[in-house]
Amino acid sequence: MQQAYVAIAAGRPLALATKTSSLQSWAEHLQAYAQSPALTQELDYWQTQLQDVSDALPCDHPHGGQQQKHALLVVTQLNGEQTRQLLQDAPAAYRTQINDLLLTALARVVSRWTAQPHALIRLEGHGREDLFDTLDITRTVGWFSNLYPVRLTPQATLADSLMTIKEQLRAVPDKGIGYGALRYLGSESARQTLQALPLGSIVFNYLGQFDGSFDAQGALFTPSAESSGASHSADAPLAAPLSINGQVYGGELRLSWTFSGAVFERDTVQRLADEYAVELQQLIAHCTTDGVAGVTPSDFPLARLSQSQLSSLPIPAAQIEDIYPLAPMQQGMLFHTLFEQDAGNYINQMRVEVSGLDVPRFRAAWQTTLDAHEVLRSGFVSHLEQSLQVVLRNVSMPFVELDARAQSGEWIDDWANADRQQGFDLARGPLLRLAVLRTGEQTHQLIYTSHHILMDGWSSSRLLGEVLQRYSGQTLSRQVSRYRDYIEWLQRQDAALSERFWTGQLAELDEPTRLVQAFKASGSEQGHGDYLQLIDADGTRQLNEFAREQRVTLNTLVQSAWLLVLQRYTGQSSVTFGATVAGRPADLPGVEEQLGLFINTLPVIASPRPEQRVADWVQQVQAKNIALREHEHTPLYEIQRWARSAGEALFDNILVFENYPVSEALQQSAPQGLVFGGLHTQEQTHYPLTLVVNLGEILSMRFSYARQHFSEQHMAQLSAHLRQVLQALVRDPQAAIGELALLDD
Repeated sequence: MQQAYVAIAAGRPLALATKTSSLQSWAEHLQAYAQSPALTQELDYWQTQLQDVSDALPCDHPHGGQQQKHALLVVTQLNGEQTRQLLQDAPAAYRTQINDLLLTALARVVSRWTAQPHALIRLEGHGREDLFDTLDITRTVGWFSNLYPVRLTPQATLADSLMTIKEQLRAVPDKGIGYGALRYLGSESARQTLQALPLGSIVFNYLGQFDGSFDAQGALFTPSAESSGASHSADAPLAAPLSINGQVYGGELRLSWTFSGAVFERDTVQRLADEYAVELQQLIAHCTTDGVAGVTPSDFPLARLSQSQLSSLPIPAAQIEDIYPLAPMQQGMLFHTLFEQDAGNYINQMRVEVSGLDVPRFRAAWQTTLDAHEVLRSGFVSHLEQSLQVVLRNVSMPFVELDARAQSGEWIDDWANADRQQGFDLARGPLLRLAVLRTGEQTHQLIYTSHHILMDGWSSSRLLGEVLQRYSGQTLSRQVSRYRDYIEWLQRQDAALSERFWTGQLAELDEPTRLVQAFKASGSEQGHGDYLQLIDADGTRQLNEFAREQRVTLNTLVQSAWLLVLQRYTGQSSVTFGATVAGRPADLPGVEEQLGLFINTLPVIASPRPEQRVADWVQQVQAKNIALREHEHTPLYEIQRWARSAGEALFDNILVFENYPVSEALQQSAPQGLVFGGLHTQEQTHYPLTLVVNLGEILSMRFSYARQHFSEQHMAQLSAHLRQVLQALVRDPQAAIGELALLDD
C-alpha cells in the first residue's frame, strides 16, 4: 500500500511486482499433500511426541469459562539493552535462534509450575513453508499461519536446557506444517489419532522485530496507540487457556500473556510472567558470559553426530565453524596417511625461486586467502564411527621466514626435505605451511608444503592465483559456494544406480592387474624415485593431431596406450589401472571456482583384442570415459567391495593427466615487479607406480615409483615402451592392434 501510495502521489505509473500463487492454489496443494505417503509417515513422529505427556495446567478455577469476555492481559517486557543482548549477542553462544531462547525460558518456568518433566507448548508459525516447487507464495496475501504442539524437556542447567530444547525444535518436520495437514486434512485414521492426543494448553507466538516494518521517519503507517476495538465476539472461545504473543518494537521485547480471568487469578499469571522474565534474563546473562559456548547435532547436519560424539571432539566448540564427512578420495588418503605415517604419502611440496618479493605483503595475502576458504582451515578426526573434517573458524597461516644467504643449495634442499618429512597432524588444521628463504638481496625461495587431502591440482592453481591477486591489491568477490556444498551433493547421489553401473564394468575383469609382478625387484630398496620421459614438440603435435582427427582427448589416447602396455606386461586379457578424474559435478553451481579435493581415482577396465582397429580401440576407451562421468563420484572402496575382491586392490598403478600447470598460474597472476623462476614439485601416493602426464608444448610423462618394487632401469624400459606404443597408435588408425609392434623383445 505504501509503495502504491508513494508512486501515485508522485505522479508515477503504478508498477507492483508480479502476482504470486493464489491462496486457493496453496489450499489445493495442501489438501493433496495431506494425503501423500511422505506425510502419512510423519504421523509416527507426532504420535511419539504427544504420547505420555500432559497439557493440564494448575488452574485456580478449573471449571471457569474460557470465552473472550473473560480475557485478561499481563505483560512481560525487557529493556532496550536486554533486548539488544537477546537479539544480537546471546544467540552466538549456542548458535541459537531467538525462539530457542524464548522457549527455553518458558519451558523451564512452565515445567516448574506444572511439576512435570515436559512442557507441551503450541507454537504458531507463519506457515509459508517451501513445500511445492510449482508454487510461489512470497507475496501472496492470505492466512497461512499454522499451529502445532512441541514437547520441550528442560534440563537441570541452563546450558543443557538450551541445547536440548534447541534440538527438539530443530527436529520438528517442516516447522510443524504437517501436523495441521494431518489433523484436519489427513485420512480419517490420521485425524482420529491426532485428535485423541493432547494439543497443548499454552500457545506461544513470537512475531519478530517490528522496528524495521514501521520506520518512524519514512513510513506512512505506524502502530496506533489507540485500541482497534474488539476483534472477536464476547462469547467466542479463547484460542487457549494461556496465550503468549511476543514482538520487538521500539527496541524492546514485549510479551503479552492473555488468559481467562474466570480460570486463573491475575496474580497467578503475573507471578508466572515475572518468573519468566527472570528466567529469560538469567539465560541471556549465561549466553553472554565470556567463554560460554556449545554446539549441537543440528548445527552440522551433514555429519549426523550425536551430542555425546560432538562433546568428544578435542576442539573447543567456539572454534568450530562446520563439520562434515569426507569425500571419497579424502577417505582413501586419510586411511593411507594414518596407516603409513612415516611413508610421506600425499605430502606435497612446491619450491620456486622468486625475485622482488614483499614478504609481509605476501604473508598477509596468504592469511586473507586462508580466511576466505573454509576448506583451507580443515582438520580431520578419525576416532568416531566415520571420519570427519572439522572446519575451524580462525586459523593462522603457518609461515617461516629464514635468511639463507650464507647457506648452500644443498643446505636448502636438506631443509626442504626435513620440512616435508615433518608431515602434518591431520587433526589440527591448517594442513599447509609456507617457508620463505632469503637467498639474495632481492631473491627468495618459496617452499610451500601441504597435504593432498585438502586440495587437488586444479584447486592449488586457483589458490596460488588468488594469493597473487590479493598480493597485487585486488579485492576478490566473496566465494558463494563452499566445499560443504559438494559433500552435500555427494549425499544426494543414488548409490544403487552407481552399483549397477560398476558391477557391469567389473564383470569384464577376471583378476586384479598387478604390474609389480611383471618385474623382479630386490625389495630391499626404500623410498621413492622419479623418472621423466619427454616427447618433443614434433611428437606432441602428432599426438594432438591424431586425437583431433579421431575426436578423442589426448588423455584417452594415453590411456589407450597404457592399457596395451599393461596387457603385454601382465599377459592378462582384461586389464585395469586407476584413472584420476576431475570429479567436479557439472550440475553443482560454482563448482569450478571452489577449492577442495574433488578428484577421484577409479578403475578403467578394458579387454583389447588383437583384431581391433586402432581407431575403434581409442573410441572404445573414450566411450568408457564418457560413461564413467555420471558415476565418477563413487568411492573406490565401494567398487572394490562390489568386485568381491575381499578388500584387495584392483590395480597397483594410477595414471594422472594434469591440465592445470601451476607454473602458468604463477606467471599469469604475478604482479609487476614479481618474477618467478623454475618450479619444482614433489608428490607421492601410496601406489607402487604413479604415472603423471603433463601437456604443454611437449608432453611430459613422470613415472613416480616405489623403489621397493621398481628400479630406475624398470622405469626407463617401461617409459620407452609407452612412448613406442603411442607412436605406433598414431602411425595408422586403420591398423589392427595385433599387427602393431608394441614392445621391443
